[in-house]
Amino acid sequence: MRMSQFWDFVAFEFGESYGRVLVNDLSLTGVGGRTAQEALHEGRDPREVWLALCEAAEVPPERWHGRDKPSARAAARAAESSPRVSPWPAEWPH
Repeated sequence: MRMSQFWDFVAFEFGESYGRVLVNDLSLTGVGGRTAQEALHEGRDPREVWLALCEAAEVPPERWHGRDKPSARAAARAAESSPRVSPWPAEWPH
């Protein structure tokens, strides 16, 4: 796992803001009681740190390898099928 993937997984699972709080503040037994940030700074493998973070934050094991993101094709299909709603009231000229 690359560092960029680690941060993608963190943001996708926890959201960017809360994810950063967890990375900076949560003590992880899986990496010797260090925070994820400390462990990464010391050169620990991002995958090892991610798995320790998942365990400490009680992420369901089925999501430890990332949530299933919709494929680009599925996302495009969903966008096509959703009705287009104008942000303007109907009585306003477009």
